[in-house]
Amino acid sequence: MATDLAAPLAAPDVAPIQRRTLRLLFVTQIIGGIGVTIGVAVGALLASDIAGTAVAGLVSSAAVVGGALLAVPVTRIMTVRGRRPGLVVAYLTGAAGGALVVLAAVTRWVPLLFLGMLLFGGGNAANLQARYTAVDLAVPARRGRQLSLIVWATTIGAVAAPNFASLADRTTSGWGLPTLAGPFAFSAVALVLAAGAILALLRPDPLLTARRLAAAGPAGATATPVVAPPSTARRAAGMRAAWTVVRARPAARLGIVAVAVGHLVMVAVMVMTPVRLHEWHDDADVLRVVGLVLSLHIAGMYALAPVAGWLTDRVGRRAVILGGVGLLLAACAVAGTAGHHTARLSAGLFLLGLGWSGTMVAGSTLLSESVPVGIRPSVQGLSDLTMGLAGAAAGAVSGFVVEAAGYPVLTGLAAVAVLPLVTLALRPVPVGAPDEED
Repeated sequence: MATDLAAPLAAPDVAPIQRRTLRLLFVTQIIGGIGVTIGVAVGALLASDIAGTAVAGLVSSAAVVGGALLAVPVTRIMTVRGRRPGLVVAYLTGAAGGALVVLAAVTRWVPLLFLGMLLFGGGNAANLQARYTAVDLAVPARRGRQLSLIVWATTIGAVAAPNFASLADRTTSGWGLPTLAGPFAFSAVALVLAAGAILALLRPDPLLTARRLAAAGPAGATATPVVAPPSTARRAAGMRAAWTVVRARPAARLGIVAVAVGHLVMVAVMVMTPVRLHEWHDDADVLRVVGLVLSLHIAGMYALAPVAGWLTDRVGRRAVILGGVGLLLAACAVAGTAGHHTARLSAGLFLLGLGWSGTMVAGSTLLSESVPVGIRPSVQGLSDLTMGLAGAAAGAVSGFVVEAAGYPVLTGLAAVAVLPLVTLALRPVPVGAPDEED
């Protein structure tokens, strides 16, 4: 899977390769998004049925942690072999996790459920890495828009998945599977389809092509198609090497912190919003209200991602990061002072999604273009690992904060967490800092 660049390639050939890559990533992002979201939609309910309500939150968090941890081996594969095998491994790992969850539902064995959800996070790891794949061959003036296009494709999968969940459950009930196991069976099939499409159609590999063009020089002269020597590739594949590069590049540091902090603030406020709504909505109405509020939040996250990408290319990466920070602060202020006003809380969650979108799109674009192509997958994996662990920590701590001090205090602390990002974004870049792609 690593040696698919057998013919010489000149710079003018990059445009059609990039168009094919974007079309493929767009389709597989929808398929993979449906696969991941079907499972996420019923994961907590299945965990509650098997292990009890107290354990349900931990089981759901296992998928988040699994996706973050899987970014390390996946990006190591990408560094050595290219994007295609890395994405295939991530999707197939998620499919294996879905199959194990089905088996856990049949056997009602809680440790197997944890393992299945941990591996199921591989599907989300693949979806996250897809946005970086879109940037490998993008021209600088369109990087933000093309990355945001792949982020936006997630919207389609997220909207369609809940409808597939009930269909999957009805379909598999006749096969003898327990209730709520069917959606994970469908998830496994969807992730296998996404892996198959990537394996068959992501040719030539965009990362290997970008490396080859970088080695050929700015003139785009053809060069011998090679994969990095194993010893060199392995040195560039570790998280330590990635951190060394990020630490030396201010723009890369800003990109990775923007993605992590934006995700931390979003998760901390979002996961406790249903609890807040339940304070003044009874059991008969709360699910309907929560669905509406979170739908507006998801719309803010994904539906307007192309706008964030366009602004990233037009006004600059740092400006959009700062704009995202402003939206996150506004979201915390609006949601924290909403009291028992559902409409105002909904507005706060919509702003929260917009702020996340700005920091995610601009931060990911800045990070990708600020590091050499040889180390890029490892740095991107470090970013996804940091983002996932930050989100998991925020989700775990937020419940304790709300129980001890209340939802407004949580939003205040989330706003404080944004301030270091503001300082970093406003810090002048030192003259001669290695912030441009090698």
